[in-house]
This record gives sequence, structure tokens and C-alpha cells, in this order.
Amino acid sequence: MPNKSIAPYGSWRSPITAELVSTAGVRLSSVSTDGDDVYWLEGRPTEGGRSVLVVRRSDGTIEDVTPEGFNVRTTVHEYGGGAYIVQDGIAYFSNFSDQRLYRQAAGDAPGPITPDTNSNVRFSDGRVTTDGSAMYCVRESHPENGDEAVNEIVRLLLDGSGDQTVIATGRDFYAAPRLSPDERRISWLTWDHPNMPWDTSFLEVAELGTDGQVSVPKVVVGRDDVSIYQPEWGPDGRLYFVSDESGWWNLNVLGDDGDPVPLAPMEAEFGHPMWGLGASTYGFMPDGRILATWSRDAIARMGVVDPNGGELTPLNIPFTSLGASYGNVAILNSGEDPQAVALGGSSSSGAAVVSIDLSDGWVEVLKRGSTASVDPGYLSEAEPISVPVGDGQTSYVIWYPPKNADHDGPSGEKPPLVVISHGGPTSQTDGSLSMGIQFWTSRGIGVVDVNYRGSSGYGRAYRDALQGTWGLADAEDCIAAARYLVDKGLVDGSRLTIRGGSAGGYTTLVALAFHDEFAAGASYYGVADLTALAEDTHKFESHYLDGLIAPYPEGKAVYDERSAIKHVDGLSAPLILFQGLEDKVVPPEQARMMADALRTREIPFALLEFDGEQHGFRKAGNAIRSLEAELYFYGRILGFEPADEIEPVVIEGLR
Repeated sequence: MPNKSIAPYGSWRSPITAELVSTAGVRLSSVSTDGDDVYWLEGRPTEGGRSVLVVRRSDGTIEDVTPEGFNVRTTVHEYGGGAYIVQDGIAYFSNFSDQRLYRQAAGDAPGPITPDTNSNVRFSDGRVTTDGSAMYCVRESHPENGDEAVNEIVRLLLDGSGDQTVIATGRDFYAAPRLSPDERRISWLTWDHPNMPWDTSFLEVAELGTDGQVSVPKVVVGRDDVSIYQPEWGPDGRLYFVSDESGWWNLNVLGDDGDPVPLAPMEAEFGHPMWGLGASTYGFMPDGRILATWSRDAIARMGVVDPNGGELTPLNIPFTSLGASYGNVAILNSGEDPQAVALGGSSSSGAAVVSIDLSDGWVEVLKRGSTASVDPGYLSEAEPISVPVGDGQTSYVIWYPPKNADHDGPSGEKPPLVVISHGGPTSQTDGSLSMGIQFWTSRGIGVVDVNYRGSSGYGRAYRDALQGTWGLADAEDCIAAARYLVDKGLVDGSRLTIRGGSAGGYTTLVALAFHDEFAAGASYYGVADLTALAEDTHKFESHYLDGLIAPYPEGKAVYDERSAIKHVDGLSAPLILFQGLEDKVVPPEQARMMADALRTREIPFALLEFDGEQHGFRKAGNAIRSLEAELYFYGRILGFEPADEIEPVVIEGLR
């Protein structure tokens, strides 16, 4: 190789542009099968973020199912999921613009099967009866007067009438309606405020009559402080589910005596926080065995479980990630050699829809999420690290050192660092290839992605470690990760930055308001005022902070103590804010309040607002602009000149 040129960290020229990160591919999710056909959703930034249902036929051809003008996305719980189902070649899906359900047979145009309600009635997570006469699904109704939404399980006739019969009601939330093989029983998950589904949830079962009426539901599994995930009826007529009663989300089956029977128990996670509906981590093979996926220490694995003895046979797969809250695993063939389909990714390859032969482990890539082709010389490899934090505890992080085939940094100089605080906060980051991370490392900026206490994937105790400590433990872990890398001599302690979106944006803001380790920060639709969030957010999260912070309004003093907006006197580091103007989760006023406070304090800041964006940016132009603006901002604050040609950002207060 030719000698590398020496250039300041942050100034390296990279082929991984913001445009490549934002437009070179699609966002894959929600894999499923119907016969020998594989279906998935593609979120397309170049089409305004439109989500398209795509099919891969048994002959290998790939084609769009939903035509232009349709966007397969539901907003149940605001985060959606479970937006479509295909049975016997007929697709049923929720359309984003009107939230109506549509039916589309092969070769036909979609036709609505529910009335137009101005998006006030939404549907998700459906299952269709064997004869195709009805669908059982989650319905979320938003009253015109602004009262709290009503969540229910309904039976929706598919004969064109759109008639809907309420099957289950009275609880705050419902999910996962599932029919038994003989369609004489139906199960679902339910939970109530102030719990989130990963705190406490219950599995209920009701007898189902031929007229669609149900008996009084019975709670068959569940108690306080136990989370139930993904109930499924097996071909043997037994009810399977994932429970974290052991401290880990493990696979169970309901025994003949009505008690849960663990299958393949281990310290690993067979479930995920149910931010989105309709996800699955296991499915049934033709012979009744269970194909299961699980994760441990942010590494995904796959194996086959004997439903009678619980014995697990691991499969050797080349993936470290198999999707999360919007990812599914399904069985493709019903013949002698069944195949699994899933979203697979690793540290050297991004997410792809893959088929895995369960007899020999042979993998076929059906569709890659990214079309980008980048020389490995520009790709930083993930390095998992355990970092000690307060009270003898441990936090888990993934370190990405700067790497570029063409450049090295000057002798004696150390690179800047970007600390990433993920959202949720009960989400998880893994070491799968992310062009968004490589954007930074290929420019000479180190990145550490933090699975702070409260993240999923490390058992119930680790997930619950953030109860009552949000804004404390998460910020402490991000700071500990940065200090660890500084102490190791890997990064420049005077050029530490922190970024995050949503809950990660909140961690970013409190890290800047209550600590002085960071030289700059970037908040994407982050929470500035916890009180405002508690008083003005959607139903799903309206009591989320009761556990993370304190019950509201009784604990309002604690909310004020941990809100960055209430402690602007502690702010000293420049900050860039990004906000979608249609965000219902974290309303735009939060970012504007933060900008006003920074202006008053005469601290350099920038605020970029985007029309038509909600909680997360889906449009290519906005994603490109925000990433380039963040790089430009860091360059101005940290003292390096990006090699990219970037439209300048107005930074108020910068002298």
C-alpha cells in the first residue's frame, strides 16, 4: 500500500459520505413468509421515508407489493410495528397517511377494508383466520376530544363490511392476539399504567366461539415485575411464550397443569423490549421443533429447541445480530429441508434479509439493506469492552477506533471522541456494521457506543438498574466510557463529545448540564424538560417516567432536579439540536426551550428543525443535512476542518 498521508483527526477525507449513509440502501424490517414467498418492509429515504412491502418469490424474483402512494406503517403506540400480514397471497396492511387497513390480492390495487377516521382509529399486529373471513388485531382509537386513546382487541370481518367486534377491552394496552390451531382459543398480552410491557405484562386466554364471541378471559401467566413476550400457539396446540421470571427472557410452554415449563433455560435473552408490535424471536418448524434466536452480551445466536425435552442445539451462523424490536424470524419451507428467514448482520456486513438452511447452515442473502461498497480499509472494527462504574458495577460499551486507508493522524495528537447514547432507554446497541458510525471513524474520530445500565440484552437486573436513576446512571456510564478511553491514551480528553436521539438525547443534555467532561454535544429530538414530557406525550409512554424517575406529579421535584432545562446554569458546552416538527413523542417545544436557554446563557448552539419529520428522521435530505451539520458543528467547536464541502450551519453565540 502507498504511504498514508498525515492529516489532523477529523479532517480525513472519506468515501463514507452523509449521502451514502442516508441514501445508499433501505431500512429493512418485519420479515415474514407465506408459503415459499418471503416478505419484508423497506423504508426508503429517497422516497420520503416511505415503507414498502416487498416480496421475494420462490423463483428468486423480487418485486414491490404495495404501489406508489401507499406507505405500510401503523402508528399504534406511536412506534408501530405489526403493520402487515400476508396469508394465501393476500396482503393486509396499514397505510400511514390515513391509518386504514387495506387488502391487496396479487395483481390487484389495494382496497380499504376499514372506514376513514382521519387517522383516529389505528390497527396493528393482526392474525387472519384460516378461511380468510376475519382478522383479529389490536385497535387503538383516539377520541376527537383529545382524551386518552382506547386500546382493544377486535375481530374485523374481511367480507367488505368492515364490521368490528370488540374481543377484549378494559385494560390500558393489548398486544399479540394469537389464534390456536383449531381457532377455538385466542390469547393476547395485556398491561396497565404505569407499567411498560417489559416491566409487568400478562398473558390471557379466552375460549372462542364459532360466532366470534369470546368467554371471559383468564390470566394464565403473569405477575407483578414479570414481563411476558411473544405468545404463540404451537402445532401441538400448546401455548408458548417468553418470560423473564428467571431474570432472563427465556422460552417457556404452558404445561398441562397450567404452570410455565422453561425450555432451554439460560442466562440469555430470547426477547426484546416491545417498543414495536409484531416482532418474533422464534417460530415452529414442520416437525414441531422450535427455531429460536437469543442474545447474550450483545451477540445474537440461533438454535433449535426440542419442545418436549427443552434440549437446545445451536446453529453455526455468520451473524452477530438478528434484528431487534422490528426484526422477525420465520420458517420458509414446509418440506424436508426447512429454511429460516431473518434479518442478519455482523461487524463486517450490515443488515440483510437472509435465508438459512437449517440442515447445513448454508446462508443465502435475499436483500441487503445497504448498496454501498466500501473498502475494508475504511471500516473500523467493533471492540466490546466492559467498563467499571459506580458501586462496583459494570457497564458495557463498544469501541470503534479511527480508521482510514489513506490517512493517519499527526504524531503526538490523539483523536476526538464521539460518545453515543442510544434511545429507549431500554434499547440496545450491538457491533453490527453501521455506516453511521463509520462516517465518524473514517474521518479520524473515535466512537464509543454505550450500553449503559438500563439497556436490554443483559438480563432483568441490568435493565432494571435504571429504575429511579434515569439521568444519573446512564450519564455516569457514558462519562465512564469516555474516561476509560482517555486513561488508555486512545482519545483526546479535551475533545470529547456526546450525541444521542430521543432518550439518548436526554442523556446527552443531562451530561452537559450536570457534568463538564464534554466539549460539545448533539441532541436529536432529546428530552429537555421531564415535566413537559410527563404532561405532554402519547399514551404508551405517558407513565414511563414513573419508574425511570418517580411517580408524577408527586415526584415533580425529582423531575426538576434531573431536567437539563431547569439547570441551564450548569451548561458550558456548545450544543447542536435537531428536531422534527411533527414529533408527537418529544414535541418541538422541548428543543426550542433548550435553544432559548442556551441563547440566554450565551453558549454557542445551533437549532435545526425539519418539516414533515416525526420522532426519527426518515427523509433522505434531512438525514444528510443533520449528519453533515453535526460534523460541521464539531469542526468549528473542536478546531478541525472537515474535508467535506458542507453548507455552513448558523451557530449562535460563537465568537
